[in-house]
Amino acid sequence: MNLKRLRYFVFIYFCVVSGLFNGLNAQQSGFINDPAKKLLTFRNAKFSGTLDYYKKASISTLIVNKQSVISNLAGIYSSLRTKNATYTSLYLNADPVVSISGNTARISKISYGNHELSINETWTITLLKDDIKMEIRRSLSKSVAAEQMGFPAIQFNNMDTWEGAYQDYGGLAWFYLFNKQRDTYGVHSSSSRFWNSKTGNGMIISVKAPDQEVGMTYSRTTSDQLAFSVITSKAPLQYRFDADTKRRRYVRDTTDVWAPTKIPAGSTSATIRFSYFYYQEQFGRGLLKGIDHQQVSAVLNTIARIGVIDKEHFGGNSWHTPYGPICLHEQYIAQMGLAINDNTYLKGYQQCLDFYRDNAFKPDGRVWPRWAYSNEDAMPKGFTDKGLYEAQWGYLLDSNPDYVTNVSELYDQTGDLKWVKTQQTACERALDWIMKRDSNGNGLVEMMTDSYKEKRGSDWIDIIWAAYENAFVNAKLYHALVLWADIEKQLGDHVKSQMYEAFAQKLKTNFNKPTTQGGFWDEEKKCYVHWLDKDGSVHGNNMVTPVNFMAIAYGICDDENRTKKILDDIEVQMQKENLFFWPLCMYSYAPGEGNDWQFPFPNYENGDIFLSWGAVGVKAYASYKPELALKYVKNVLAQYAKDGLAFQRYGRVKQDGLGDDILSGNCLTVVGLYQAIYGINPLHNRFYLDPHITKDLEGTEVRYRYRDQILSVGLDMNDYQVSDGVHRIRASADFGFSSKGGQLQYFRGRSDTPSLTVTVDPAGELGLDVRNWMDDAVRFTVDTKGRVPVNLKCSAGHLLPEHNYDVILNGKKLKTVKSDANGMFSFSFGSSSDPAVIVLNGN
Repeated sequence: MNLKRLRYFVFIYFCVVSGLFNGLNAQQSGFINDPAKKLLTFRNAKFSGTLDYYKKASISTLIVNKQSVISNLAGIYSSLRTKNATYTSLYLNADPVVSISGNTARISKISYGNHELSINETWTITLLKDDIKMEIRRSLSKSVAAEQMGFPAIQFNNMDTWEGAYQDYGGLAWFYLFNKQRDTYGVHSSSSRFWNSKTGNGMIISVKAPDQEVGMTYSRTTSDQLAFSVITSKAPLQYRFDADTKRRRYVRDTTDVWAPTKIPAGSTSATIRFSYFYYQEQFGRGLLKGIDHQQVSAVLNTIARIGVIDKEHFGGNSWHTPYGPICLHEQYIAQMGLAINDNTYLKGYQQCLDFYRDNAFKPDGRVWPRWAYSNEDAMPKGFTDKGLYEAQWGYLLDSNPDYVTNVSELYDQTGDLKWVKTQQTACERALDWIMKRDSNGNGLVEMMTDSYKEKRGSDWIDIIWAAYENAFVNAKLYHALVLWADIEKQLGDHVKSQMYEAFAQKLKTNFNKPTTQGGFWDEEKKCYVHWLDKDGSVHGNNMVTPVNFMAIAYGICDDENRTKKILDDIEVQMQKENLFFWPLCMYSYAPGEGNDWQFPFPNYENGDIFLSWGAVGVKAYASYKPELALKYVKNVLAQYAKDGLAFQRYGRVKQDGLGDDILSGNCLTVVGLYQAIYGINPLHNRFYLDPHITKDLEGTEVRYRYRDQILSVGLDMNDYQVSDGVHRIRASADFGFSSKGGQLQYFRGRSDTPSLTVTVDPAGELGLDVRNWMDDAVRFTVDTKGRVPVNLKCSAGHLLPEHNYDVILNGKKLKTVKSDANGMFSFSFGSSSDPAVIVLNGN
């Protein structure tokens, strides 16, 4: 580019940025073509830019809501590389031809190539109100094997232009982790949502390519710019590495993440749509009092998602990890969706669990516990062609109950009964396989090894040699059984529901027995132990925090004295060592109980700090001392501000980040904030709110997406409110909320059926304030925001069966009604006063 042209290019750029380009102001939409300078400028409400067609075809500047994201000589262009040559629309055989019709520009005769391969393209760019639609139609003179493709390719200004990009299945390319030049990440996705929390801008790039697979690639260039490209193929897209597995999504020191792709001769096309979104509108968390809301948002929008490696591949270890593992023996992958709060994550995880259902089960019902880029972590011959495997450390049996827990908790978030029905057989097989491992009939399932002396792991703490009856696995199994028994009931199989409930109850009873009677409670140490060997010897009585937290959080331990003793003892040691977060164990395992290199204490799984158990820790403390639960949430947020939580664990001695195996589970303390402190629990037929807040969180208003509704969750001490903008419920204790059309339902406590259903005619704003709900005395207020007169129909439940109740409206008896055998009755009335105070008094 000569100096005169460069000056003109700079002039155009600043005109576009400022909105002062001749003929177009900031409110106008359209194109301006300068055929002499070969520059086409464009603008709509959210985008503006310049297309350069002087012996090239590229969008060399792009402004997104006044933020410059592209201002370089490459910009948006087409490219294709074979073994012998690189072809690109940045170097054309001749100038293209530009024609404009209204809000559509057509750039034709984009011709590049050589005597071996001729490529011709036509770009059609249409300006919509807030979006840009770009169709690329490409014709090849012969079929080729593309080593790399950009259809199109985009070079953004730098690595900080965007913080990350979400894929269509809910994963994240987090550019913070692109540590070196040429780091490259490739995924099966047809859209990317780029975002910048500082500017508040977001841009969606979505691709439609008829009868073709679509992949997307993100790279850090040798000039430290962010490169993005789209690849399409009529055949399934494959990865290039490793030579024997071809599963590696993240590569270093190369941009070749995809295997060569065959492109046939003739015409192919893709339509790319650029759309704007406002970051706060999509991902804002509301008004979070008493806590750093920006850090809460950052944790849940970044580290929480990095375990999503690709479409159909969700786990807790990141795509950035050298061997890229997924642990199917983690029960919290669906739980993270509760706080991530993005429907694309939930839908993507449904697809993933369908993939696991079809590929991760052995014929006998055993669930493969892991997946990875390579086979280096697998038992010899203990892996499948799809990358699922048994870990070299031992048979990790928690994958069976954890599969069921993830299905169950995802179902609660989606309410998709049709989908969970497709998972019924798989979940039954997973549970039945592990329940059969209770050979002595005491309700406690046994591991594949009988003694720690066999030196094999059996659970998530994989190089501690837990054997035989393992409290860690049995706690997870109890949780899965309780969840799945309820779903079996919903699916109409009451026999299996009762069977799973009975097994869970037996497990709980024996779990709580002292170790001297074959249970896990250590009367001397006052904690639940990790495991019992077959010879009855006790192991892991060193206050293993996940075991004890799960016992409390999952409802196995319902002895208040035990709960208090466990949590108080942990906190005493935490303060003594001034630790910012709970370690895996408070004291050392005995010599020989784990891999030798973990001794002396503390080291790795023998005493280091793993954040992945934050949600159960927060839940265990929230109902006992919520101020302690909140303290550790704040500690984790402060650590995120220092290092992004981009580590596997933290050392016990220096409390420094360690390990390149970055875990998305590092977000789980913040998930605990949402679920246990704020009390947000989406369930299959209602939004359940069970807060345990502290005084400094008063005034919090969480913005929460519940399926197709945006809810506002208001939290004050003993005063909670849920609103969808039209309907609202306010109460002083935990409750469930459901609204549809003109109907509002209140669920008392954890009840799974409504205690009160109110319908208003004409439909409109409707509020309930429930201050008292006992079997024989109920008081609530109905508020229609001044809309009177209205007709109200109320159905009350969870009352005394076949009992007379006086219905009192605004202090005057309306009628006496008798409840049915289920403790329910209905009544209607017309109200000319607002609000209406209703009292139900049992006679």
